[in-house]
Amino acid sequence: MTTSRVSSTAAAAEDDRRYRRNRQSITEDQQAMLHRAHVAVVGLGGLGGATVEILARIGVGTLTLVDGDHFETTNLNRQLLCTEQTVGQSKAKVAAERIFRINPTVTVHAIARHLTPENAVELLGPCHLVMDCLDNLPTRFTVQAAARRLGIPMVSAAVAGNAGQLTLIEPPDPGLEAIYGPGENAPERGAEIRLGVLPHTVIALASLASSEAIKRLLGIGTGLRRKLLLVDLLDNRFDIVEI
Repeated sequence: MTTSRVSSTAAAAEDDRRYRRNRQSITEDQQAMLHRAHVAVVGLGGLGGATVEILARIGVGTLTLVDGDHFETTNLNRQLLCTEQTVGQSKAKVAAERIFRINPTVTVHAIARHLTPENAVELLGPCHLVMDCLDNLPTRFTVQAAARRLGIPMVSAAVAGNAGQLTLIEPPDPGLEAIYGPGENAPERGAEIRLGVLPHTVIALASLASSEAIKRLLGIGTGLRRKLLLVDLLDNRFDIVEI
């Protein structure tokens, strides 16, 4: 399912009002850069749902949303797109509808399929950057392999309990292997199986991941390339380690 951006002089005036509060931090030229950007978000649960909300509101022009799952009642504690009304519905479809209600100028490609080694390059091919918002390690490595092949950066976030981690991986970088070891030896799930997933941690890491993506798209600020940000909200610790 694809929704197309509206285009008219009225839309230009609406954009001026919509992004007026961005202006103190983002110039008009930078806003235009975001409009031209195409970002893929893989995984539309807790991290992905909050991420697409942020990217749509700040004005990223095209979003490809990839997730083959449907919402379940257990998602209600942390996934912003999951409500009593959306339980049982496609995560990709719900995300696309949410973005349209927030910002109809965004072009959305909603893909209600699981990303696999066979389709990853095809699905991510048009994108300038990919957001890894997944909850399983094998698919994270699949996304990284496709991003490397396509020559695009990947922002990868993970959460467990009160803790989370975040990094930016450029195609030549060691990436996930430096964090988890070889992909073929990686377990299906991480520490979230033992620690659970809390809503405030999810939203905090989604905000940090979105910030990292926006900085990378605009070429501003200090990024997390070859670095791993470790977040412990229980003790208010934020540490950065070299990868």
